[in-house]
This record gives sequence, structure tokens and C-alpha cells, in this order.
Amino acid sequence: MAGDRWRAGGTMTRKATLEWFRMRLSPDLAEQGWAPLWSLLYLGFLFLNYNGRPTSTWLPPTVLSVCVFLPLYFRALQVCGRRRLYYGAAIALLGYALIAVNTGANTYLIYAGACASAAGISLRRLIEIIAGALVVFSLELWLLGWPGEYIALSVTITAMVGLAISAANHFHHEKRLRLAELKLSHDEVRRLAALAERERIGRDLHDLLGHTLSLITLKSELAVKLFERDAQAARREIADVERVARDALGQVRRAVTGIRTAGLSAELASARLLLESSDVRLEYELAEAPLPAEIETVLALTVREAVTNIQRHAHATRARVQVGVEDGVAHLEISDDGIGATIVPGNGLGGMRERLALLDGRLEIQSVRGRGTRVAASVPLPPAAAGSMAPATAT
Repeated sequence: MAGDRWRAGGTMTRKATLEWFRMRLSPDLAEQGWAPLWSLLYLGFLFLNYNGRPTSTWLPPTVLSVCVFLPLYFRALQVCGRRRLYYGAAIALLGYALIAVNTGANTYLIYAGACASAAGISLRRLIEIIAGALVVFSLELWLLGWPGEYIALSVTITAMVGLAISAANHFHHEKRLRLAELKLSHDEVRRLAALAERERIGRDLHDLLGHTLSLITLKSELAVKLFERDAQAARREIADVERVARDALGQVRRAVTGIRTAGLSAELASARLLLESSDVRLEYELAEAPLPAEIETVLALTVREAVTNIQRHAHATRARVQVGVEDGVAHLEISDDGIGATIVPGNGLGGMRERLALLDGRLEIQSVRGRGTRVAASVPLPPAAAGSMAPATAT
């Protein structure tokens, strides 16, 4: 047992050390993970020199160029915007300087194009920059006396690989920007929903309690004045105060229940934004009549967990959420057309089941490989809240 804990602790320590190393090299690239480091494997092409010269003539300059390249590369990863163009230009100059002794120096031109692709410029402008760099590269090879067929081959290979990698990086960069914008929109929807809920609470409480509390105050003052002269009349006024207070309490509870219903609507709106970031279309049907606050909250949390799983794991193109009431039971169904898989219980599913179980609810999950996943939750309503609900469709 102690050995298992020691091995687990050692594994975690190694993972933490590797993560620390990666973050030190590229602290602003948490979303890209280890991709920037794996890209360094392409430096191996620098050491596949085809000019037949002695190793002593090209290897030392190549190793020196790598020592210059690495700080430029990692610094380019840490800056953003058009400042990356400067580092891309420096890397390209490194390739121009090395090509005289190393035929694999065009590798640096490919790295330069990759840096420029994340500089926030248009695809057309990126292609123009790469084309200009290749023209300079061709001219240099001609001045160095390379045969025409070797110039054509080297430039063609550099152009094909450089354009492919640069275009892929460009589209990946654009996608990251769109995802960031959608995340901001997602957060803004939540913020506006919370703000609207607070404003509605204020309005409802003012409308419901303003008149009621004024009436309670007047009747209480009247009961005090009548207490000495007419005890029976004072008692009737006190009874009226109690009745009005109970009515006000019931109105407040109904108002809060209506307010909490807006939370499920906001959760579905946020879910749509989240899934749109992964090109998943969400359709939903939400009952118009308010659900009891505690049931509505549990269903909203279930929607959040299920939608998060769809976004992360399902690889779906469409998803659907239905909320309704039938025979005194609130039903929630979430389905997608994703890949489907064997369900492995985790903290998310466990939390969903526990929250539903506290309200005597049930959770069913069906997942068929290649046909998607269906999550169904049902919670019995209190007798006073049971009833039919007309669905409001949003597509």
C-alpha cells in the first residue's frame, strides 16, 4: 500500500515537473498543450544535409543556429499580434544565413511562416509574405550557384510544406479567436441573466410587498388605538394583519418560484452558445409554467453537466433538450447524435444522480455506439405544483 502511494506520488511529481517545464517555456499557451514542443522535432531536417560537404563545415554553424533559433521561437510563442512578424522575420534571416552551408536551412523558412500565421493578419497577406520570402530564397540559391533543378525542387518543397503548415496554423488561430469570442458571449449571457434576475426580484418584491406592508402598518396602528376602547375590534385588526402577512408570504414564494424559472432559460441559452463553439446545433423545448424552485435548480444543473459532456466528448452535430410535465412528474430529456460510447461513471454523473435522488428523482442514460447518447431525468412534483405545461419551442 505504501509502495502504491509512493509510485502515485512519484507519477504526480513527474507530471507536475513536466507541466512546470512546459509553462516556463510557453506560459501563454495552456490551450495548445505540448504542440509547440512537439513542433521542434522538425529541427531534425536541419541535420539531413545533402551537399556532401564534410561535417565540420556545416554542423557547428547548424548547432549555433539552433541555439539562436530556440529563444526566438519561444519568445514568438509568448507575444501576440503583429509582433510575431518580427520574430518570424528573424527566424527567416537565420535560414538565409545558414543556407550557404546547410541545404536543410529552408526548415527555418517554414518555422517563420508558422510564426507569421498567428500574427493576426489575413490569409491573403500571409500568402503574400510567404511568396516574398520564397522569391528571396530563390534569388539567394541562384546567387550561390545552385543548379536550376535543385532550386526548383527546394523552393517547391518549401512552398508546399510552408503554405500547408501556415494555412493550418492560420485557421487554428482564427478558430481560437472565435472560441474566445463565444466564451465571452457565454459569460455575458450568464451575467445579463443574473442581472435581469436581480432586477426582477427588486420589481416583484416592491410590487408585492409595498402595498402589503403599508396595509399591515395601518392596521397595526389602528389596533393599537383600538386596544383601550374596543378590544374586540383591535383583535379583528390583528387577525387581519395575520391574514395579510400570510397572503404576502405566499405571494413572495410564488414570485421566487417564477424568478428561478428564468434560471433554467438562461442555462439553456448558455448551453446553446457553448455548443455552437463546437459546431453543434441545439434545439430545446421548455415548459412555460414555472417549476418548483428546488426541482428547476436540479434540472438546470443536470442540463449544464450533460451539455458539457456533449461539448467535450460526444463529437455530435445536433443536440436536443426537452423539459415538460406529465402525470405530476417533471421530465428532462437531453439527446445528441454523437459517437456514443460506454458510460464510465464519474463525479459529474454521480453528482447528477445524488441531486435527483434528494428529490426522489431518477436518472437514466442510454448510449449506443455510433447513434448518440440520451440522458433522461424525472422528478415527481409536489401535489400543489402538478399540472400540464405547454411547451415553448426554440430552434
